[in-house]
Amino acid sequence: MTDQLEPTAENVARCAAILRDGGLVAFPTDTVYGVGISWTRRDRIEALFALKRRPPEKRIPVLVTGLSQAEQVGARIDDRARRLADRWWPGALTMVLPTVDGDTIAVRAPDHAVALALIDAAGPLLATSANVSGEPDTLGGDEVLIAFATEQDDLAAVLDDGAVAGGSPSTVVDLSVTPARVLRPGPVSREALAEDAELD
Repeated sequence: MTDQLEPTAENVARCAAILRDGGLVAFPTDTVYGVGISWTRRDRIEALFALKRRPPEKRIPVLVTGLSQAEQVGARIDDRARRLADRWWPGALTMVLPTVDGDTIAVRAPDHAVALALIDAAGPLLATSANVSGEPDTLGGDEVLIAFATEQDDLAAVLDDGAVAGGSPSTVVDLSVTPARVLRPGPVSREALAEDAELD
């Protein structure tokens, strides 16, 4: 059964321990509820895809508290990323950055106190929306439990902070190329991004 937990400091620590042990945890973000695994337990990515019934070729962003954690997961930070993070993090901006091993990685710092507390306690999280692929987003803990009603043995816990605002997914900007490219429009406008990064 999935534990539905109030976001107390004790329960955040409990969920961080679950994540470090390889469990899946759902939690609120500034847009929708998310579900994730610890970056250190990337061996559990198949369990996350299975929970969501998500095609395995779709990549998942990493949620971080800031650029220092982005560097921990291998991202290479340039001046554009620093300027954008200074202005828009925490917030609705996902940055695709080059990695030290020649790949790319998408990173975002969500603007939600519970999410940031969990990431601070557990480390970076590979996370995606807490819904079955193709189904509506979940905006509260009860909705998460309904969405995964038949998978409650697979989802260890939900940190339930009540309803979140919903709204548009984050803007995604690709900083692995020059000039940068907007891959997905969102709350942070192209015009605002252009003030800190040259766009194609």
